[in-house]
Amino acid sequence: MIKNTPIHPTDLSEGDSNRSVRRRQWQSRHVDGETRRWLERDARCFLHQSLSTPCLNVLAESRGAILTDLQRRSILDFHGNSAHQVGYAHPRVMAAVKRQLDIMPFCPRRYTNIPAVELAEKLVDITPDPLGKVLFAPGGTSAVGMALKLARMATGNFKTISMWDSFHGASLDAISVGGESLFRTGIGPLLPGCEHVPPADPYRCLWDPGGHCEGCGLKCARYIDYVMDKEGDVAAVVAEPIRCTAVNPPPKGYWKRIRETCDRHGALLIFDETAVCLGRTGRMFAFQHEGVVPDILILGKGLGGGVFPLAAIVARSDLDVAPEKALGHYTHEKNPVACAAASATIDVILAEGLAGRSARLGLHALERLSSLKQSVDCIGDVRGRGLLFGVDLVLNRDEKTPAIDEADRIMYACLEMGLSFKVSHGSFLTLTPPLTIEEAELDAALTILEKAFKNLLTT
Repeated sequence: MIKNTPIHPTDLSEGDSNRSVRRRQWQSRHVDGETRRWLERDARCFLHQSLSTPCLNVLAESRGAILTDLQRRSILDFHGNSAHQVGYAHPRVMAAVKRQLDIMPFCPRRYTNIPAVELAEKLVDITPDPLGKVLFAPGGTSAVGMALKLARMATGNFKTISMWDSFHGASLDAISVGGESLFRTGIGPLLPGCEHVPPADPYRCLWDPGGHCEGCGLKCARYIDYVMDKEGDVAAVVAEPIRCTAVNPPPKGYWKRIRETCDRHGALLIFDETAVCLGRTGRMFAFQHEGVVPDILILGKGLGGGVFPLAAIVARSDLDVAPEKALGHYTHEKNPVACAAASATIDVILAEGLAGRSARLGLHALERLSSLKQSVDCIGDVRGRGLLFGVDLVLNRDEKTPAIDEADRIMYACLEMGLSFKVSHGSFLTLTPPLTIEEAELDAALTILEKAFKNLLTT
């Protein structure tokens, strides 16, 4: 008989446990008979896995920033799997999808179609030189695989350097370069040649005794140079330009140093922006904050407009070096409906100025959360970039011990009041609202969070 094993805190990197006692308590208070029947049917027919099945609740609708469950309760969605940059069911995106469905719902291989060409041209237009060639895939994990294959073909090398605690997808190749224990532990042999280094974390610097990046002289970046010298056959550095789950902006000058290191060693710099692309950080792309351009850019999640699964790589034009190989070769590579949704999504972001709006609203959110920090001892840090922001909970600010139980209590208290967000690494409250969110909705969500902390302090 296979036994269920208890969840260890290190397994909470990508979200809250779906086996927690508080989840069962929340369901006992808030799930009615009809909802429970659907949850039971779901649990019977889907394989169970962490972060997913069994599920918490059953949704009936999604519009803008609002989820509606079967009991007609409204939930502000500050999670969205980072796929709802333009909100749910944006009229312009929905119109593009419906129009394309009536014309041509699918495009088989050997042919192209106008929506696919137009989307590729838009991606080339909005990314800086020398990025200039595109491939599509059904999801971010597949796009990561294409980028790894292209790096091998372009450099003749096969090794990669990536970060511990990073996330690049759930397939075997993606978890090989990824660094989260939830996806790697107990799986068996992974892709060879995947070297890992400590991430650049200004809040918990591993290199400086005081815990501040300013005190170590970017030893984290110098270590990557050291690994490249020793390995000698590295094809690429694969990284998120900003760690999405715990909102870790890199220290100043970090990516410029890595860019120089890659150039010196003939390795490619691959930025995985699956979760943070298209305006979320206050710029169209997160790497634009760093003053560097990657050799390959990976996009996903929000690219499909919160409607269709779609991802892409945008590579340097001179990396078009494998015409006789199959980098992706996916059945839905140039799906016209998905491409129509993505093209409309980009149009919305540009026309409505959502990147700039994200920067402005993000500053407002940080101001309110920073004010909250002054009165709540368990808030160790508040950080963000655009409408990617969050709160780090600690038991002790000096030692920065993660406050895992407190984070769980806050999350379920917020769910009680109609706010959903992600808990990352067990103790970081990660908030990612749609870029189209109304200011009143943003303030309502922050007020719910403040009330939850107030209740935590009095219980």
